[in-house]
Amino acid sequence: MVSVVWCKEMVKAPRGYRNRTRKLLKKHIRERGAIPKLSVILREYKIGEKVAIKIDSTFHYAMPHRRFHGLTGIVIGKRGRAYMVKVNLGKKEKILFATPEHLRPVSS
Repeated sequence: MVSVVWCKEMVKAPRGYRNRTRKLLKKHIRERGAIPKLSVILREYKIGEKVAIKIDSTFHYAMPHRRFHGLTGIVIGKRGRAYMVKVNLGKKEKILFATPEHLRPVSS
C-alpha cells in the first residue's frame, strides 16, 4: 500500500511579459479588428520630439512593457523602423525601442 502526502502550498502563478494586461491592453468594442490609421503608422518622429507611449495590442513587434503605458518620453534615435525613446521611471532613465504604432505625438 502506497501512502500519498499532499503538499499544502499552491503552484506560483506565472509572471510572463504580458501578465495582468487584460484590462490595460483591451481595445474599445468599436476599435476591435480595425487597424490604426496610416497617419499613425507612417508618422516620422524627429530626434528630441516628445512622444506619449500608448501600447497598441494589435502589433506585437517592438511592444514596450506594460509599465511604460501612458508615460511620456523623448525620441533620441532610430533603429530600423523602431525609435529609441528615453523615459524617466522614478529616478532612473530607461531607453525603449518602440515602433510608431505604440507612440503618439505630444504637443508642448
